[in-house]
Amino acid sequence: MRLRTMEISVGLFIMAGVAALFLLALEVSGLSLRPTEKTYKVYAEFNDVGGLRVRGKVSLAGVTIGRVSNIYLDNRTVKAVVEMDIDSEVDYLSRDSIAVVSTAGLLGEKYINVSIGGDEEVLEEGDFFDSTQSALNLEKLISDFATNKF
Repeated sequence: MRLRTMEISVGLFIMAGVAALFLLALEVSGLSLRPTEKTYKVYAEFNDVGGLRVRGKVSLAGVTIGRVSNIYLDNRTVKAVVEMDIDSEVDYLSRDSIAVVSTAGLLGEKYINVSIGGDEEVLEEGDFFDSTQSALNLEKLISDFATNKF
């Protein structure tokens, strides 16, 4: 009887470990089992997105307010267009807000950092950010410094 209890407890422990690994894999990949919240789409054009990926964070004051849902090249302007899903409760992003491609840490992941403006008109479904700042290209900066092109 005691051996059977031990086998059951070891089995439960292994199942809990597998479940924890599954949840960790979901969290690291940016996926979620939670139902999706209502969102609205806004867009931003950048000269260089510098490694920004789909499902990257969109944050305001360090708080995640959305995710990058698509990145594509606009053939007319030859700029990268970033499509973002912003949580519907964040309905106060003014039209003169600034979207910046930032890096979490020195070599960390890229994300969109939004700095809110002061305009009374707010961004709505399908609107574009008027002001953007592209990613800092560290390799180009080092190359320019090494060749005295700065």
